[in-house]
Amino acid sequence: MALSRPDHPSSRTSRHPLWLLLGFWFCVVISIAVVLRRLNELIRPSHGRPPQMAAIDATFSSHAVLTAMHIIPAALFVVLAAVVLLRRTGSEWLERLFFFFGAMTGATAYAMSFHPVGGWVERSAVLVFNTWFLLSLARAYWLRLRGETARRREWMTRAVGILLGIATTRPVMGVFFATSAHTHLGPNQFFGIAFWIGFSINAVVIEIWLHSKRRAQLHNPGLYFGIFAVSPNEHPS
Repeated sequence: MALSRPDHPSSRTSRHPLWLLLGFWFCVVISIAVVLRRLNELIRPSHGRPPQMAAIDATFSSHAVLTAMHIIPAALFVVLAAVVLLRRTGSEWLERLFFFFGAMTGATAYAMSFHPVGGWVERSAVLVFNTWFLLSLARAYWLRLRGETARRREWMTRAVGILLGIATTRPVMGVFFATSAHTHLGPNQFFGIAFWIGFSINAVVIEIWLHSKRRAQLHNPGLYFGIFAVSPNEHPS
């Protein structure tokens, strides 16, 4: 990843590290795919699915309105995150929508936790990581009001990284489904574990990324960093 000073022409072409972009878009694509699949299932329930999948679909269909109120804002938030965080210059109205749909996603996630597939283990993961997501989002909004651009984008990045943990849970669940014949674990047993693993992976990775950029900025003030830019007068903390 090339780092360049804001006053240098090459700063306009500063790129995000490839591994971060790949991980980000991987999570975005999975998130949108999951939402589209779930909406289709709510509108036109399929038949003849394996018993485990049918039971999961039935759980979400039992509170279809709440599910839709959660996944639609979540999908919009993910799309807005891609637009807002990967642009060098921000857009006021896009950021307002970003915070609005983020708050809706977090609020409805709490309500969804009353109907967990994975019982109390899944509910505990939702309560921990959703609370951290909303606190990060609130911190970013507060910094936005204060006009602290770099720190605001840092906390926005943190919030997005945490929320995209729901996408990381999907391949983890895939592993559990693929090995269920050997482990004899059903969705009600491994969903909560998958939630903890998926969200933890994203939370740890995003913290390592942000802290590495902060250390680099302290040694090289005024550098552009992958997912957010820092000016000489704005030091993340």
